[in-house]
Amino acid sequence: MEKPVLHLENADIYQRDNLVISNVNLTINKGDFYYLIGKTGSGKSSLMKTLYGDIRLQSGTGMIVDFDLKDLKDKEIPFLRRKIGIVFQDFKLLNDTTVFGNLEFVLKATGWKNKVEIKQKINEVLEKVGMQSQYYKMAFELSGGEQQRVAIARALLNDPELILADEPTGNLDPKTSLEVMHLLNEIHKSGKTILMATHDYQLIVKFKHKTLKVEAGELFEVSQQVKSE
Repeated sequence: MEKPVLHLENADIYQRDNLVISNVNLTINKGDFYYLIGKTGSGKSSLMKTLYGDIRLQSGTGMIVDFDLKDLKDKEIPFLRRKIGIVFQDFKLLNDTTVFGNLEFVLKATGWKNKVEIKQKINEVLEKVGMQSQYYKMAFELSGGEQQRVAIARALLNDPELILADEPTGNLDPKTSLEVMHLLNEIHKSGKTILMATHDYQLIVKFKHKTLKVEAGELFEVSQQVKSE
């Protein structure tokens, strides 16, 4: 049996000193796609931040891509983040740098040195997200949808075992949201594992995946009763 990509057991999720979700039990296996839904302030983002090492796991157990979240040391966090790809709502690109430069920065920061390999890798991920022809543009020149495509390309750079997408369509209009969701679906079909926090119910109805909900301090799986369009 392959080990799960993510496994939480009796985990308590905090936001500063406040307990926001208690007793979380969750297993995500290779190739899964889960939505994470819940009202603003329910603790979705705190859960995501716990998974990528921004918030400490204080009680319970948690393993993510072979890292122990309970005993995660500061010096291990960069290595954890090389094995997971993170996509943010606000893109978090370096605005005054080109598309190519944004991706090159990440590769160099994670230990890539060979210029030819760097160029090949950047071309490969830009091709996957349909942005290869825009490699020379400055990030601030791009539309929101284009910026999110580059952010997804950035998340794919180190061939992550898990992609954490935190409200990736939150800043996009409905049409662009659909395009980004199609892209994430393609990436999932290529074998990637994805956990996506969202409150875009239009997408959840259109693209069926397993769904986790945070409500009243608890996390549970919900079955979709909604009919597809």
